[in-house]
Amino acid sequence: MSGGNEDGRGEREDDVDGGITPLTAFDPARIGPYLLLGRLGAGGMGRVFLARSDSGRTVAVKVVHEEHVSDAQFRARFRREIEAARRVDERYTAPVLDAGPDEEPPWVATGYVPGLSLEQVVRRHGPLPAASLRHLADGLLRALKDIHDAGIVHRDLKPSNVMLTVDGVKVIDFGIARALDASVESLLTSTGMVIGSPGFMSPEQIRGESAGPRSDVFTVGCVLTYAATGGMPFGRGASNQHAVMYQIVQEEPDLRGVEDPDLRALIARCLTKEAERRPDVDALLADRTGPGAGSKGPGRAWLPADVVAHLAQQAARLLDAEVPSREDTADRPTVGLRPQAEPPVAVQA
Repeated sequence: MSGGNEDGRGEREDDVDGGITPLTAFDPARIGPYLLLGRLGAGGMGRVFLARSDSGRTVAVKVVHEEHVSDAQFRARFRREIEAARRVDERYTAPVLDAGPDEEPPWVATGYVPGLSLEQVVRRHGPLPAASLRHLADGLLRALKDIHDAGIVHRDLKPSNVMLTVDGVKVIDFGIARALDASVESLLTSTGMVIGSPGFMSPEQIRGESAGPRSDVFTVGCVLTYAATGGMPFGRGASNQHAVMYQIVQEEPDLRGVEDPDLRALIARCLTKEAERRPDVDALLADRTGPGAGSKGPGRAWLPADVVAHLAQQAARLLDAEVPSREDTADRPTVGLRPQAEPPVAVQA
């Protein structure tokens, strides 16, 4: 999901308040064993629903848009990425709980993260203060270390995929991004569309080269700049996406709005143009010092008071989310409903 934009269906991907929107008449009542409660967002890759399991656990279910499944190899990739995502420590991510890679359409269920995306926070409350930025930087690097150690490259790290919670930072949507990679490349070739977030792409991604773990490091620099300034390090004054991508490949970043010198130095290292000269996550973590560095989590209040209040407001909305009645769901379809006698094939994080 990417907040504040719309995909080709005219669906808003998420809103600044992080609200749960009602299900439409075209949405299924259930996906697999999960009863849908509302919509969390929609984008070019799929729709995300708030749902609840029969045991009462709240989850987020992402359903892949049908056009991405036309690639014959997609399901095999999707299955492999789900298995890899199971190995990632849930401390910094939303754990994969269940999936239907062979169902129509494919879906994956993860633990629901009770937080706001970095994009929502910056749009509503403005750039983060220095203390919060230090914890954000450390949390992002530790999340990527866990993801990379599982053999996964995120490839689509951006503010809408970075969740801020009272307990720290969580990175989401890393499992589906890689599985969709080849399908997206095929769609780009056939339609000429630009899919992704040009302001949060590495030079090697823009050039169409292989994107390894250091590609994610580059986008960390972009995300931290956004968190510190409300803007991006490339593309200011650019009139279109191609101009933004040109600046990423050819020009130096604009970091004038990053006031903390240590953070500015970290971002500059992340934004090294040549991937082979760019530090990896381990090198960046080894050099981290000061508040927010080297810990397993914030350990105390790390977000501004107005953001904490916003999180509490969102939590209250979640408690108010009512389970639809049988009458409301009787005529709506179900995606991949398993027989009641057969328990769901749960994925243990």
